[in-house]
Amino acid sequence: MRPIYIWQHPTWPEFTWDNSRLINLLSEVRNLEGRIGGLMSGLGFEIQNKTSLDVMTEEVVRSSEIEGEILNYDKVRSSIARKLGIEVEGLPATDNYTEGIVQVMLDAVRGSDKSLTHERLFNWHAALFPTGRSGMYPITVAAYRVGKEPMQVVSGAMGKEKIHYEAPRSEDVPAMMDEFLSWVNAGNSIDPVLKAAIAHMWFVAIHPFDDGNGRLTRTITDMLLAKADGMPHRFYSMSAQILKEKKAYYEILEKTTTGSTDITAWLEWFLLTMKSAILYSEQIVQRVVKKASFWQRNREVSMNERQVKVINRLWDGFEGKLTTSKWAKMTKNSQATALRDITDLIEKGILVVSNDGGRSTNYLLKE
Repeated sequence: MRPIYIWQHPTWPEFTWDNSRLINLLSEVRNLEGRIGGLMSGLGFEIQNKTSLDVMTEEVVRSSEIEGEILNYDKVRSSIARKLGIEVEGLPATDNYTEGIVQVMLDAVRGSDKSLTHERLFNWHAALFPTGRSGMYPITVAAYRVGKEPMQVVSGAMGKEKIHYEAPRSEDVPAMMDEFLSWVNAGNSIDPVLKAAIAHMWFVAIHPFDDGNGRLTRTITDMLLAKADGMPHRFYSMSAQILKEKKAYYEILEKTTTGSTDITAWLEWFLLTMKSAILYSEQIVQRVVKKASFWQRNREVSMNERQVKVINRLWDGFEGKLTTSKWAKMTKNSQATALRDITDLIEKGILVVSNDGGRSTNYLLKE
């Protein structure tokens, strides 16, 4: 039996929800939001910027990863750092594509008080697809989709496809986007966090572009959450948390967009995800504070450029175990040079030998 999609309901887009199921959760999220904001406001400007750098790097990288695109973490971090005026040692030069994606995020977050217009969305879309192609295939860029119908979200092998969702006709998209943008830009009595959640689902349901709808959805969400927070930086990453719960994310979106205009279940899921994102962000803040304290304590310790680079990488979320071979690879030097650098830092009380065993000796920061 063919499903009835949310946009086919007579009451679309007049969404409803059960406040009694949301009020306590929304209050908890708002309290956490205030707590992280208060924590950040009590820190110095430099630490605020570095925390925001960590979070926005996560947001950009993980939002693309949700769609199966893997960005270079260091290039994204380098691009954001330069645009925030933060000096970061040892990061690579970026490329035009990474620069474009980062510009979209910063325009959304730093311009959260600006109106969301068709032109602004088109500019974001053009930055995501600078070649006019999605993979090998040409797509309509910087304009809403046209042409072949229907626009479907499909999975599975050819001949065994499963249709998860069918979007409105292309000819209906401009009018639907007019209505959506008017609502986004209007002042209303809806809590700003709920507004971000509703906008997320609404934009997904319209699916206005040939490709990039998911990433633009999360960009709009970040814009509205930045406005809700009242801060020009991001201190928690929704995309990083959504990636951790990717299967559940797609399941709740499918359930919502093939259901009625009662979106209570979606709003509950969004609030729970936001709660988890904020709680995780507190760990990031603590790491940044510890890093700043570490450098303050060791400001008189003499270190070469290679040592500073690797230590910063350890603080910024180095994956796996630090060995001489990884040190050599990061610094583009020999393993003999790496071992001398490491031995020097052990003698200075900066690194210690890990006692967790394994075939190769590995090292940890002495915090």
